[in-house]
Amino acid sequence: MSLADLLKTLPIPIVQAPMAGASSPEMALAVSRAGGLGSVAAAAFPPDEIGRAAALMRSGTDAPFGINLLVSTATQPDAAELDRALERLRPFYEALGAPVPERPNRFAHDFDGQFEAVVRAAPPVASFAFDMISGERIAALQAAGSYVIGTANTVAEARAWAEAGADGICAQGAEAGGHRGNFLADLDDSLVGTMALTATVIAAVDLPVIAAGGIMDGKGVAAVLALGAAAAQMGSAFLMADEAITGPLWQQAIAAAPDDPTRLTRAFSGRYARGLENRFMREMRPFEREVPPYPVQNRLTQPLRAAAAAAGDPEMVSLWAGQAVKLAGPGDAETLVRRWWSEAREAARSLAQRTGAT
Repeated sequence: MSLADLLKTLPIPIVQAPMAGASSPEMALAVSRAGGLGSVAAAAFPPDEIGRAAALMRSGTDAPFGINLLVSTATQPDAAELDRALERLRPFYEALGAPVPERPNRFAHDFDGQFEAVVRAAPPVASFAFDMISGERIAALQAAGSYVIGTANTVAEARAWAEAGADGICAQGAEAGGHRGNFLADLDDSLVGTMALTATVIAAVDLPVIAAGGIMDGKGVAAVLALGAAAAQMGSAFLMADEAITGPLWQQAIAAAPDDPTRLTRAFSGRYARGLENRFMREMRPFEREVPPYPVQNRLTQPLRAAAAAAGDPEMVSLWAGQAVKLAGPGDAETLVRRWWSEAREAARSLAQRTGAT
């Protein structure tokens, strides 16, 4: 069997996007039980927790699932850079009555350890974003029984993953919420819309393509399947789900947001991400190019975000969300997936009637 075969055999060709800080293993389990492909966001997990998450999935379903990592390398900025970054954040910490943190000793979990844990866990699917892994690492995962999906924001990135031996591509359009996955070009050259990116990646590589970005309902699922995508990946559509770990502050901000409320920023994490615009994003915009890269800035703002969340202040919390997030609604993940597939089937029937295909 290939990844293409696996995706074809899914009762519902919907992939739940892995969203660190928003999705949970319980959400992934519900989606896989519904007939889609649930994804465990393991970027913030220590290695031993990755194995436990895989065990949870296997104990709850025989259906396929995925585990996602964000590719990163060990980073140790100099003390002067850290001091400048912390001083830039001082007014925000003081506004919350929170102390400015000391220089951290560690900025993220060791990626090598996380990767080895995924190999040991051998999930049916392993997916990656932020950068590529080597062909040797792809082969190690495949030897363990995992299909490998690489995230691409451009056709060039999709080709690079294909040449390295990946089994499939997640084409992440500009509309997508959360962090951008670009790694070969800068942001301005990597903001291709979902429809255009999906179509051009399908034409460029002989691999199954999963379309992601701005897909919020069954009509969106039907649209990308009509383009030739093997599946639709949905993330922001799950932000109001029962299994989401977004919490009331995040969900209330979505409910209260105006139309078209999202913007891109690297102020929170050091890597561009799309979320609901708030005070922190606006006031940090002049300094965005100066903040340390991910994961350093992400670690420096972690206590700030925690303090803001504890204070019930949405203006200094990273509220990641994609375009069209206002279409997100409540419900348990399993019911949502089944509803979206019903909508997709109805959209397909309506289109067949419109085009005279029936």
